[in-house]
Amino acid sequence: MRSKITYFLAFAAICFVYGCSKSPQPVPDPPVPEQQNHPLIAGINWADARDNFIDGWVIPSGLEAGDSYATVAQKSALIYDGVISALPGVNAVRLPVNPQSVTERWWDAYQAAIDQALAKKLKVIICCWEGVKAKDGMIDNMDAFWQMWTVIVNKYGQQSDVYFEVINEPYGYNINQLTTIYEQFLSKFPNLTRNRIMLSGTGYSEDVNGIGADSRFKDCLLALHNYAFWNTRTQSDWENNWRFRFGAYSSRTIVTEFGAGMTTGKNYTGTVGNDNETAYIVGSTNVFRANNLSNVYWPGIRDGDSYSLLIKSGSNSDIKLAASNASGVIRIRYGWGY
Repeated sequence: MRSKITYFLAFAAICFVYGCSKSPQPVPDPPVPEQQNHPLIAGINWADARDNFIDGWVIPSGLEAGDSYATVAQKSALIYDGVISALPGVNAVRLPVNPQSVTERWWDAYQAAIDQALAKKLKVIICCWEGVKAKDGMIDNMDAFWQMWTVIVNKYGQQSDVYFEVINEPYGYNINQLTTIYEQFLSKFPNLTRNRIMLSGTGYSEDVNGIGADSRFKDCLLALHNYAFWNTRTQSDWENNWRFRFGAYSSRTIVTEFGAGMTTGKNYTGTVGNDNETAYIVGSTNVFRANNLSNVYWPGIRDGDSYSLLIKSGSNSDIKLAASNASGVIRIRYGWGY
């Protein structure tokens, strides 16, 4: 009704100024705002300052081995508040685990990091890392691996906002070996909703086409990684490279790691020029937005990492986060549809 009245008044004004001896020109429709599509998952990694390849407990930056559940809860709440404030539109955090972190006493406290994320309405991706001693792209101990996932699934299997990334960067396996592990995972946890299970692509989680084409996993999500330091490309070449890596499976693909230098002062909203990292970030976020592709930046928070999107200051009850690169934040959020 309001649109009809508006057009009538516009028509009356034309008649008053120019007279109505001729038929009036039609009033054009108002422009339609660009539709914004936001991916299922738009998140960051919260990582251990030592990296997540640890022989022992993985402890994300800001937490300490001696923290209790209550202390981890307090710190996590402050960190997530900082993340949400600095990155409007963020809806997920990816957290590392390994068998020691889950089957030893650290798990009693570490669960608070998951629980607080859920309390803040963030989705949680729990991903398993191998240790640093072998670091061969393979699971260190299969019995301990299955024990770890049993504990996690028993605790969070019914939480709809928790996702399970079976193994990070399984480059030590060929595709037949890897799909055998994934099939075992599905068999061991048959009641786990498959669209919350993330299966890493082959190599360094770098290509999801082989796993995506396997009918056994047609209802599972696919975890994909790609980094600027892996190669030097133009912006359009980076865009094409991403499309090659996810192929026909964009709707199921979650980019659980991508990143470039953020504390180095680069301007990711300026001219791309010949800078590889700028071409990568601009090209990546263009593809994410165009394909509504879920993505999780590496790392959102990691002390001492030049890729870190957020810088942590303070400690205990006075933890604060600030963006390390405003242009980087703009591009990451652009990739989320904002």
